[in-house]
Amino acid sequence: MIDIDPALFADHAISAETRAFNEALEAQLRDLPATHDIPPEVTRRARDEGKGLFPMHGPLDGSDWRDIDFGGRVRVTPSPRPQATGVYLHVHGGGWTIGSPAHSDRLNQRLAAATGAAVVSVRYRLAPEDPWPAGPDDVMNAARWVIGNAKAEFGTDRIVIGGESAGAHLSALALLRLRAEGLGGRIHGAVFNYGVFDLRMTASMRNWGARQLVLSTPTVAWFTDNFVPDAATRSDPIASPLLADLAGMPPALFQVGTMDPLVDDSLQMAARWAGAGLGARLAVYPGGIHAFDMFDLAISRQAHAAAQTFITEMFG
Repeated sequence: MIDIDPALFADHAISAETRAFNEALEAQLRDLPATHDIPPEVTRRARDEGKGLFPMHGPLDGSDWRDIDFGGRVRVTPSPRPQATGVYLHVHGGGWTIGSPAHSDRLNQRLAAATGAAVVSVRYRLAPEDPWPAGPDDVMNAARWVIGNAKAEFGTDRIVIGGESAGAHLSALALLRLRAEGLGGRIHGAVFNYGVFDLRMTASMRNWGARQLVLSTPTVAWFTDNFVPDAATRSDPIASPLLADLAGMPPALFQVGTMDPLVDDSLQMAARWAGAGLGARLAVYPGGIHAFDMFDLAISRQAHAAAQTFITEMFG
């Protein structure tokens, strides 16, 4: 259900815990170079070594790499149950430039335990070394593999797709491309956590400025330049799903914090989803910054629980 409550955006709606966390993180970031001022390979190496901004969530035992058709790779977290309730096709974030499925092992293992799902997390090529359309192509290959092999591999054909930030964007693109191939009906739901859906920048993103709370306007401009150097492509629905015809899309859950520069992306995409007559739920978290759910906060636990509930429902 789309219910945009203005009270959620009021300053007094932010909990003391969330406010203190945001202030501490912003103070920490003032002493660090911005992401767009660091070569991508340096940031990638730091995250692999557990030295990045975010808590280390993997790699962990219990999740393993798997080579798939078309030359791609995925990281599989099996269901803890004798038979999986469904398959969650996960696409990680990182501005199409950084990140790895292995960094999400802990969160994906928790999701598998809570929902009974097998989680398949996509390893896609990163920009700027491999710009558009390399990443979307890799996510599509993984989606085709899951659709073609879920029953044999996991004992179920119930599939939900989703991800965070750039991963939510790539998930939306995959849904549109699957629909074009006649495979859209094989996906039963979508989870879009603080996604970017308009590469031209929505108003909240464009007006945010240089303030560093994980993202800033210059950082997102840099990410976008890495990923889609051609400005004309960014205005095309093939790259900016907010502009696309959404007919036939599955039910979706949108989650975002009120202090995320991308908040308009989620609000507008959720409204467009509902306006297309599609099942849409919107969860807004007061004071939540970009990627707030990567940290140990009450609002993070709420977001994880909401996603787990939605995925379970979509598995039927």
